[in-house]
Amino acid sequence: MRMAVILAALCAVVFVSQADARPKQTTSIMSRSSFAHHPKQLISRRNRRKTGHLITAHRDTTRPLPPGLHRIMATGAGRIVGGRPRGCPRRYCGCGASLHIFGRIIPRLNLAANWLRFPRAAPAPGMVAARRGHVFVLKRHIRGKVWLVWDANSGRGKTRVHPRSIAGFTIVDPRAGA
Repeated sequence: MRMAVILAALCAVVFVSQADARPKQTTSIMSRSSFAHHPKQLISRRNRRKTGHLITAHRDTTRPLPPGLHRIMATGAGRIVGGRPRGCPRRYCGCGASLHIFGRIIPRLNLAANWLRFPRAAPAPGMVAARRGHVFVLKRHIRGKVWLVWDANSGRGKTRVHPRSIAGFTIVDPRAGA
């Protein structure tokens, strides 16, 4: 009898783990991305604990940028040329690009993914870099895959002209498919 009690106590100690006490509310954190103005993916701390790391919204697997250029891009070099244009929705990169290129708001181009319907083109000034979720206009080639771009909704509700990598974007010619 005494042996059974000792064995039961030992099993209770070995097989019972401490409670996994966590707050009922999950607080969200922003994932780290290679650029501050990419759309962010919200991840709960609970999911972060399970995976052990942050999931990035965009991973750039191309060659690393030259040190000076990386610093320019990281500091947000460039200039702010405006905010959200009147008549554009809250997520206005497509709307801003249509205003910049065509001089008017084209409602079907408010959705960035719709820019992918234009014919593909080689990177050149005046072309548009698009992907599902973001679009911007190429102004001038800087180096490698980095261009000076006109970028509506580039972060914090601003429209900027700044250096940006086109890696991961599809280049389209909006004037050819009109």
